[in-house]
Amino acid sequence: MKTFTLVAGAVYGLLSVILGAFGAHALKKVLSADKLASFETGVKYQMYSALFLLIVGYILKFETPSEKWISILMIAGTFLFSVTIYLLSFTDVWNTNLKFLGPITPIGGLLMIISWAMLIFYFLKNRI
Repeated sequence: MKTFTLVAGAVYGLLSVILGAFGAHALKKVLSADKLASFETGVKYQMYSALFLLIVGYILKFETPSEKWISILMIAGTFLFSVTIYLLSFTDVWNTNLKFLGPITPIGGLLMIISWAMLIFYFLKNRI
């Protein structure tokens, strides 16, 4: 789980830089200002999660279920949050209705919040 967490963090970081650069250059001409802002929010939170996962990957030993769930919830939550934002940003460009994805975005955010809360409780319990 430790290796998986570190690799997920590195992949999320890599993709954040690529998507951020893509958004800053190529998408300015394609997306409206509000859709581009949404896209950038997805990139920003994906990078925050990448850093979270890298730090957690080095700090935690992944010996308990709660340590594993801290990582799992952040990985899954980030995927749901950021990917749905990316897809929703392109609805006008693709001329498609992806509004059914709208309720998934906050579920991803909630998983990320739970992961942060679990980390806080872990630190308080273990006095790190």
